[in-house]
Amino acid sequence: MKNKSTVAAILMSFAASYYCSEMKAGNPGRSGQAGAQELLIDPWAGTSGWAGANSSCVTGIEAQFLNVAGTAQLSRTDVILASTDYLDGAGIHISAAGLSQPVGESGVLGLSIMSMNVGTINMTTYDYPDGGIGYFTPQLINIGASYARHFSDYIYGGVNVKLISEAISNVHAFGAAIDAGIQYVAGPAKNIHFGISLKNVGPAMSYSGDGLAFETPLPQSNPNGTVEAAQQRAQAYELPSLVNIGAAYDFYLAKDSGTKSVHRITVAANFQSNSFSQDDEMLGVEYAYKTYFMVRAGYDYQNGITSSLSSNPTDGGRLTAFTGFCAGATLQYAIGKRKTLFGLTYAYRATNPYQGCHTIGIKMDL
Repeated sequence: MKNKSTVAAILMSFAASYYCSEMKAGNPGRSGQAGAQELLIDPWAGTSGWAGANSSCVTGIEAQFLNVAGTAQLSRTDVILASTDYLDGAGIHISAAGLSQPVGESGVLGLSIMSMNVGTINMTTYDYPDGGIGYFTPQLINIGASYARHFSDYIYGGVNVKLISEAISNVHAFGAAIDAGIQYVAGPAKNIHFGISLKNVGPAMSYSGDGLAFETPLPQSNPNGTVEAAQQRAQAYELPSLVNIGAAYDFYLAKDSGTKSVHRITVAANFQSNSFSQDDEMLGVEYAYKTYFMVRAGYDYQNGITSSLSSNPTDGGRLTAFTGFCAGATLQYAIGKRKTLFGLTYAYRATNPYQGCHTIGIKMDL
């Protein structure tokens, strides 16, 4: 027990230290100075409906995005498939799949993949500014592999390693990042939740490939006018690192003839300190009827969120297409002798412009 508590304390101290160092970094003046922005997009329907407020109480493979420690809170195999129409009307689609598997007495392994398709883009060059020479399709892929475990009945911790790929036909960038998190559950009914996580910590990325090459003539002394290929160096960019600090409380309103709760209301809050953009304050609430039905709503606030969209990070306007409101619902039922849990989840995130983001997820606990 002493060793387990020590490890948990180290994780918490590491996360808290990082948070303190980043508090001064989150400001609108640094917006746009980080790359790999797809790391900030939640591909899962359950957590999207909360607006990300449930970082302290999220469980299963969806926790790998918000707080990887939550993957350790399930004792069964968890499988999720999700599809997102991102910024409806922009032609952007996100597909995601995840699997978490208990190993040993207290550990859980997780694996997830997210692929972002931004559609087919008309290819243009200096000589053909109007296109007509073909098309290209950007490929944005994130792969996560995590390990989490419970150190006691109340403390959970985990680490997630992510591989990042951004590419078109002749230019690409590869990178890696680490997430770490811890969750603490308290109260006689384990209905008090605290969590802290840090995300997207890793080395800078940069682009390379034949698309950055160009032809340049050799010195005029060359009688044949021969040209040679030269390679441009792309500027490196940082990853959008951040810290989440969250808390939640479960209200159990009634019990059935046994000891299981019939109605539950969970209220959650999360503060997100971003290194390269404004900080976010999330609030969320979820109502659950047993394990069959859940409905949730959330609000993601940042400075200027109620103002009109602005391209100037210093004028106090809204710097994101998202307007804050999120909502979602889950229907699930246990089937078969093994009580395999099958669920369907939908989430909506409001935006302006575009017609919002719509995410549908299928969940199975085997």
